[in-house]
This record gives sequence, C-alpha cells and structure tokens, in this order.
Amino acid sequence: MSTSILVIGARSDIGMATAHAFAARGFTVQLAARNVAALRDDARDLEIRHGISVTLHEVDALDLASHPAFVDTLPVLPGVVVCAVGYMGEQKQNENSLDEMVTVLRSNFEGPASLFTLLANRMVTRGSGTLVGISSVAGIRGRGANYVYGSAKAGFSTFLSGLRNRLARDKTGVHVVTVLPGFVQTHMTQGMDLPAKLTAQPQEVGAAIVRAVEKQRNVIYVRPIWQLIMLIIRHIPESIFKKLSL
Repeated sequence: MSTSILVIGARSDIGMATAHAFAARGFTVQLAARNVAALRDDARDLEIRHGISVTLHEVDALDLASHPAFVDTLPVLPGVVVCAVGYMGEQKQNENSLDEMVTVLRSNFEGPASLFTLLANRMVTRGSGTLVGISSVAGIRGRGANYVYGSAKAGFSTFLSGLRNRLARDKTGVHVVTVLPGFVQTHMTQGMDLPAKLTAQPQEVGAAIVRAVEKQRNVIYVRPIWQLIMLIIRHIPESIFKKLSL
C-alpha cells in the first residue's frame, strides 16, 4: 500500500487529528478542504513534527462538477483516503429552510459519495487502496432531534456498505472502512452537554482510524460502548421509540 494519505475535510478537528496519526507513521499527507490556504501553518507543523511532506489541495464537496478535476490534479493517487467532511446545522433551521436542509444532505452524503466514487474507480485501476468514510451513529435510526443530519449519514453509511461489497465481490484490492465515532469533542459539538464516558477526543478517532486501516476492518465504533447502545436503540419497537424524547 502506498504510504500516502489524502484527508478530505482537513479543516475539521477529526480530519487534522487523523492527518497527524498517519503522519506519525511516516505517511506523506495531502490536505484537502475549502479555503485550504488557511491550513498552511498546520501543514508546516505536520512536516516539522513528523518529518514528512504535506501538500494542500482546494476542494468543495458541494461542487460536484469540480470533483473530477480535483482528483486529476492530485500529485499522487494516495494509498488511503479519509473523508471527514460533515455539516450538522440546526435541526429547526433544517426543518424550515430547504436550502439549509439540502446543504446538510449534500455535505454529509452526496458530496462525499461523489468524491469516493471517483477515487474508488482510480484505486480499482491501480489494484489497491483504502477508503475511510466518517459517518455517524445518528444514521442508524431517525430521531426527531436531528433527522435531517441523521438521514444524510444513513445514506452515506449505506453507500459505504454497498461500495465495500462491490469492491470485495470484484476482488479489486480496494477496501472501505465505515467509522461511527459517536460523540466527539469538536467545534461542531461545541456547547453541547456531552457525557464524558461516551465522548471521544479527535485524537482518539484518528488513532482508531489508523488501527482500522491496518487491520482492514469494515465498520468501527470509536468507543465500543456505542455498539451496545445502538444495538439497544435499533431494537426498541417503533410504537415506543416514536414517543421518546431523543
């Protein structure tokens, strides 16, 4: 496997933590994001701290027409791609503004799926690679508190599952990992009252992704307790679930 990683959504806390986790193992790093020039200091820090090379690449997950050119201009097709693109928004705004709802759906599903389709096909031609999609436990069952965000993540999780099945079935040498972090202490969750035992740090997510890639895992929960929690939530009867204040 090529020891290079592309992090899409590198301006996010999870994206940058993941870049550091792989750089610590000697991977060269490609950082991709909107307004990526803002990451120049972060790129320099990665290079100095880990002794690796870093390149910056402008990408807009919502601009699907620009995605082929973005992939074409990468200096090298990476061995690992991690997509940390995500936008939660506010549920009340998502309910009342079609523009806001569409932004959430496209940020968490359509944009990442478009990029992964292009990158997967390039990796198939090469015969190797790993794609890592950061989804969410919010996509496992729809909740009134965040069903727009949750439905987008559900779509992305299903896309990743189908892509993984296709690539394995066709013996392409390309693998897909789905990451379900649970709560993570990031700028996106700032101000939320999150339970400490259920809340991971971005560095914890980055380390978990490195292990998942190394072990070729399929689906991972960053903190194992989330697997039990979601197993229970999956099996609550709908007649009861719809009455819960979740």
